[in-house]
Amino acid sequence: MEHNRSSQLFQQAKRSIPGGVNSPVRAFRSVGADPLFIKRASNSHIYDADGNCFIDFVGSWGPMIVGHCHPQVIQAIKQALENGSSFGAPTELETTLAEMVISAVPSIEMVRMVSSGTEATMSAIRLARGYTGRDKIIKFSGCYHGHADSLLVKAGSGAATFGVPDSPGVPADVAKHTLTAEYNSLNSVRTLIAENSGQIACIIVEPVAGNMGTVPPREGFLEGLRDICTNEGIILIFDEVMSGFRVAYGGAQEVYGITPDMTTLGKIIGGGLPVGAFGGKREIMEKLSPSGGVYQAGTLSGNPLAMSAGIATLNLLKQPGFYQSLEEKSRKVAEGIAAAAKKAGYPIYSTRVGSMFCAFFSASEVHDWTSAAACDTAAFAKYFMAMLNEGIYLAPSQYETAFVSAAHSDSDIDLTIAAAEKSFKLIA
Repeated sequence: MEHNRSSQLFQQAKRSIPGGVNSPVRAFRSVGADPLFIKRASNSHIYDADGNCFIDFVGSWGPMIVGHCHPQVIQAIKQALENGSSFGAPTELETTLAEMVISAVPSIEMVRMVSSGTEATMSAIRLARGYTGRDKIIKFSGCYHGHADSLLVKAGSGAATFGVPDSPGVPADVAKHTLTAEYNSLNSVRTLIAENSGQIACIIVEPVAGNMGTVPPREGFLEGLRDICTNEGIILIFDEVMSGFRVAYGGAQEVYGITPDMTTLGKIIGGGLPVGAFGGKREIMEKLSPSGGVYQAGTLSGNPLAMSAGIATLNLLKQPGFYQSLEEKSRKVAEGIAAAAKKAGYPIYSTRVGSMFCAFFSASEVHDWTSAAACDTAAFAKYFMAMLNEGIYLAPSQYETAFVSAAHSDSDIDLTIAAAEKSFKLIA
């Protein structure tokens, strides 16, 4: 499979764009290749600049749950565009989508629209700090919540240490307010709280971790976080930018029956257009400007094109049997890839929650960042390239989630499993 045009475009892009890409993982560095430049997409397929066709399990990193270019979503965007692309003023569309989100997500009584997941998490943390009057936050190693300064922090010498900056440009004075715990470890959380009693504003967590591969919460983990936050007066924030409307219509909090104080959303609620949102209890959200003193603003927040695409997408998700069908497709492809690995005698650890799944190149179970980081990333890179050559487009990193859409057909899934069988034989 030739990628000459993509390679040429990448060389051209590197002259004007840092690293040739506008988001780092797109550069394909962890798989040792040049990125594909995508020309168009339709349903479950994407087409690169060389004319190659791929079955797509990235789905623009999650939003394309109904598939690419769904006619109802496209029609909604076109209709909105004919009335104007942006006003910087209120529209009825914003209220419509807000009401849909509130009715779907258990924790959300009021919601503020923004333009990205990073903006949503950054704003939610600011609001939690303003509401509680506390400065410190707890996040989990391996959970990504966007690139705001306070969130670009990794664990230090152990789980119960102050964070250190994980990127140049993040002041140590900012990083010191971020404490890093181990995902799926309540003891690591309790230790941090004991050492910083009365100082923690919020705990932010992906209820289903999707940024170190797909890592489900262990039984009791989310329940434990809820109890700890209730007892300590800490705001519990579920980052459902990825899992929201993905693992269920009401997100992971519907699946696991745990209601946080606040939730961040993105991806699916914009139908593929730039969007984010954060919401929660009314008493917290009313502290937000202009009704309260915690400031947040955005010129393109509630953009009519994004609102229209989101409304159309959520209406499709509400159709009877949508999630049952998606669950079956996802189960079939994830189990098929795992069976292909086993058949080839190659050790992987397979995880899945709804239509999020991952094949970890590890003979051991993966429950947190430490176990995820032990994966054989060199083997994954070989697998990724083998699958790409078979026409299967996966995320170019071991530490990303694969997404199934309603547009994936039985034929797509069969072809993917067959490609996995060939690929595992090559690397076994």
